[in-house]
Amino acid sequence: MKKLTGILAAIVIALTALAADGKGEKTAFDVDTKASKVYWTGKKVSGEHTGYLNVDGGTVFVKNDKVVGADIKMNMSSIEVTDLEGEWKDKLVGHLKSDDFFSVEKHPTATFKITSVKGNKIVGDLSIKGITHEISFPAEVSVSGSTVTANGTASIDRTKWNIKYGSGQFFSDLGDKMISDEFEIKFELTAKAN
Repeated sequence: MKKLTGILAAIVIALTALAADGKGEKTAFDVDTKASKVYWTGKKVSGEHTGYLNVDGGTVFVKNDKVVGADIKMNMSSIEVTDLEGEWKDKLVGHLKSDDFFSVEKHPTATFKITSVKGNKIVGDLSIKGITHEISFPAEVSVSGSTVTANGTASIDRTKWNIKYGSGQFFSDLGDKMISDEFEIKFELTAKAN
């Protein structure tokens, strides 16, 4: 009888574990805003500019120790330039916040919603200036205990988000003032179990 009870108990435990796994319950991890940043690089004929912006918050969703989604908010008013100083830096920051680029007054927040992680590839919806397009890029994603980290660099065509200033597609005779349509966004994200 004891043997039969033990077998039944083992079957119940196994079925409970399978049922719990089948539910597909996700664990939410809060984005650590102090440990997370988004870096950018914009190129032009005569060189490039670099900078970053702050992550305002968000949630990363984990299932079976794998990232399955995320909602990340980026503070566009925090945009900074790292390759210039003084007056030139202030001018570029002001220009990037203007309607020529990110229209920060009208659109203070950009978002990135991860829809899937396949191997080392992240796929998601990037929203800038109220315009959303899907992007995908290689990334290193790690889930270790109560911490998630993700690092990856995406190259995107800014004109898809109606950022056309200095683009050779839309303006002629720009010469060395032409700005590349492609720019890089490097995500460095850390999230902790809440």
